[in-house]
Amino acid sequence: MKIYKIVLITIGFLMVTVDSIGQELDVNLQIRPRFEYRNGFKELMKDGAYPTSFISNRSRLNFEFKQDKIKAKIDFQNVRVWGDIATTGTSDKNGVMLFESWFSYDLNSDWSAKVGRQIISYDNQRIFGGLDWAQQGQSHDALVVHYLKDKMKIDFGAAISNGAENLVETAYTTTYKNLQYVWFNKMFANSSLSLLALNTGYQYENTVDVTFENAYMQTLGGFYKFQNTEWFGDLGAYAQTGETALGTSKEDILAYNAAINVGYKFNANFKAELGFEYLSGKAQDDTDSKMKSFTPLFGTNHGFNGFMDYFYVGNHKNTVGLKDFYGKLTYEKNKFQFAVAPHVFYSAAQIFNANGDQEKSDLGTEIDLNCVYKMDKNITITGGFSKMFGTTSLELLKGGNKDNDNTWAYIMVSFHPNIFSNKHTK
Repeated sequence: MKIYKIVLITIGFLMVTVDSIGQELDVNLQIRPRFEYRNGFKELMKDGAYPTSFISNRSRLNFEFKQDKIKAKIDFQNVRVWGDIATTGTSDKNGVMLFESWFSYDLNSDWSAKVGRQIISYDNQRIFGGLDWAQQGQSHDALVVHYLKDKMKIDFGAAISNGAENLVETAYTTTYKNLQYVWFNKMFANSSLSLLALNTGYQYENTVDVTFENAYMQTLGGFYKFQNTEWFGDLGAYAQTGETALGTSKEDILAYNAAINVGYKFNANFKAELGFEYLSGKAQDDTDSKMKSFTPLFGTNHGFNGFMDYFYVGNHKNTVGLKDFYGKLTYEKNKFQFAVAPHVFYSAAQIFNANGDQEKSDLGTEIDLNCVYKMDKNITITGGFSKMFGTTSLELLKGGNKDNDNTWAYIMVSFHPNIFSNKHTK
C-alpha cells in the first residue's frame, strides 16, 4: 500500500478514535526548503573546481497522541534535493522514513519511560543533540527512563543495535552496537548543573581470533549554565576514556573537551558573547598508539566551530583537534534577528608538512553572518553568509587553496503549521 494511503487511513482512524473514547491528537507538518551556495564549504575550494548550488527539502508529517498516562508520537519524513528525480519519475529516490516513532508511559508522578525511535537532546547539544540543521535530523532507537521531581531530573538511557533479524552474529558498523547513559540535571534559582556518564560500544571484527568484539568508550562530564538580568553564559567539560574501534582492532583513548561562553545583555534588543572551546587532538608526529582526539559523538555540531562546517560535521575526526576563539553580536527587533560571529581557529596539536617541518597552528578565521525573520506564527525565513580566511596549515588538513574565495551562503524557509487538533474528554 502506498505510504500516502496509509497516512490518510491513519488520520481518519485517529479522528474517529479521539472523538469516541476521549483522547488528544495533534497533527502538524513541516516543509523546509533550503537553498545553499557552496564555494569552499567544509573544505577549501580546489583550483579548477566550480562552486555549486542546490535546494534541499525536508517534509515531515507529525502525529502526537495523549491519553491519561500515555503519550505517543509518529513522525514521517522525506528528505530530497530538488531535481534528484525526473519530472516524470514514478518513484521517489529517498522514499519516506520514520524519523520518530515512540510511546511513553507515566509509571507514577515521578517516573516515566519512553521507548522507540526518538530524539535524545541535552543541555547545549554538544554530546547529544537533535541535529535539526541537517535536513534528516538525528534520532535514536532507544529506551529512556525519566525521573522528575521538584527541580531535579535524571534520565537513564539504553540502546542495542543490529542490521537485521539475523540468525547468527554479523559485523555491525552502522552506528554504535550498544549504548547506556545517565544524565542528571539540577535547577537552581538562576542556574542549572548537568552531569553525564555515557558508555558507547562499537563493534569490530577481530580477524586474528575470528570473533566479533566491542570496544567500549566512556564519555564523562558536566555542563553548567547561568543567567540573570544582564549576564549569562555556560561552561562545559568532558573527558573520553576506554577504547575506540578502528577497523579490525581497537585502541585506548584519552581525550578532552572544555568550553566557556560568557554573554552580556546591553538592553532588550542587543547582546554580546565571547567564548572559547578546546577539543583535544593528536600531533601528526605522535607515535603513541593511544587515541587522543576528542569526538563530540551525537551533538548538533553545526552549531559549534563555525557554520561552514570545517570541523566535526562528518569530518575532522581522529585528527589534530581544535582551539576555537569566538565572539557573537546579536540584535533583535520585532520579527527580525541579526547576528555576526567571528571565529579564530587553531589546531590543538602539531601539524607537519610533507618535508617534516612543523607548521603554525593557526588554521584561519571564519566570519558568519545570520538573519532570522519570523513572518508569522507558521513561517520563519533564515539566511546567512560565511567566509573562511584559511591558512597554509588548513590547506594541509583540508586540501584546496586558501587564496580562493572560500564562501558559503544559504536561505531557508520553514513552514510549520498545526493542521489538526482535537481534544475530547469523557
